[in-house]
Amino acid sequence: MIAYFLGLPVMVQAVAKGLAVIVVLFPIAAACSMAERKVCAWIQCRPGPNRALPPLFGWIPGIGILQRLGVFHLMADGGKFLFKEEPLPDHVNKPYYVLAPVVAMVPAFTTVTVVPFGAYLGSGGAVVPLMLANVDVGILAVFAVASLGIYSLILAGWASNSKYAFLGGVRASAQLISYELSMTLAVLPVFLWVNEPGSAGSLSLARVVEFQSRPGFWGGSWFLFTMPVSALIFAVALFAETNRQPFDMPESEADLVGGFHTEYGAFKWSLFFVAEYANMIVGSAVFALLFLGGWNLLPWLPLADLLERLHHATGSALWLHPLVAGLVSVAIFAGKIFLTIFVFMWVRWTVPRFRYDQVMKLGWQKLLPLSIANLIAYTVGIYFLQQ
Repeated sequence: MIAYFLGLPVMVQAVAKGLAVIVVLFPIAAACSMAERKVCAWIQCRPGPNRALPPLFGWIPGIGILQRLGVFHLMADGGKFLFKEEPLPDHVNKPYYVLAPVVAMVPAFTTVTVVPFGAYLGSGGAVVPLMLANVDVGILAVFAVASLGIYSLILAGWASNSKYAFLGGVRASAQLISYELSMTLAVLPVFLWVNEPGSAGSLSLARVVEFQSRPGFWGGSWFLFTMPVSALIFAVALFAETNRQPFDMPESEADLVGGFHTEYGAFKWSLFFVAEYANMIVGSAVFALLFLGGWNLLPWLPLADLLERLHHATGSALWLHPLVAGLVSVAIFAGKIFLTIFVFMWVRWTVPRFRYDQVMKLGWQKLLPLSIANLIAYTVGIYFLQQ
């Protein structure tokens, strides 16, 4: 099947990969909005959404479990946003007003192409990463394309011709610049360590997971344990980059009504939040690859060793089959992503929103100096460690 796909024309492959990204990422991003309401309800000791049920589904045994989990609210929300009347205020700059939600979706769905989401065992037992575009500048491509998403917020705020929306767009641009520097500096020690002397230099995210799969203490240890400060800086900056509370200054309803999306409604409004959740998914995936071992189940237990142990324990060679190995790796990686997303939601409903001056002070006076000091310390440490 893989050989047949690779034999197709390049344009057909590109279209198929693009559709695969949309078909997989769009529903997961939409489901995150439903999960957020349930997590919020559980934290606040209330049931949350639990009443939506299609009329013809009530007779199915056990359907009440899905109803109480709020699964059908996702269907109801999708239908509501899709068929609800689209507002188009007279005072807005209409072409750019309509374009802004689309611009928000493009970076979120583009960055996922360079993010490996699993691996399988190739010939000779070599671990081969699963990704749409295996490029050597993976993390650079993620940062470069993801930063373009800010243009959608600025465009939405400016095109709305509203002071509240415009202030939201200005806040978004200031916040992105403030925390993007710290995020970039936080990952530099990881790639300094991965690109050891004598090896071919690479910024591939798969290379980071490969390094965390090596034998030995330093090789098999996740970077979460060997570089905890980098992981902390990256996590805090990720909250700010995705506009998640307590960093949701661009859409602070207390003083900006809704921020950059104040003038939006129906399907256009929903696209902004699908893009936000898609950015959360990609950000969580990058965090798992950099600091949580990617598709390795535990520290010092790489995927190949896990499959070998399952093979010997069960006596079945099925675990070594590329398809089964790929499914196992994807399941492990997806579990880490969902756990990270849960932390996003947990923090949102636990920590109060910062003031705008606190956000700027944390970014420029705390996080940036800490990331520079962290980079210098690890540069010196890696130099002596690799001698």
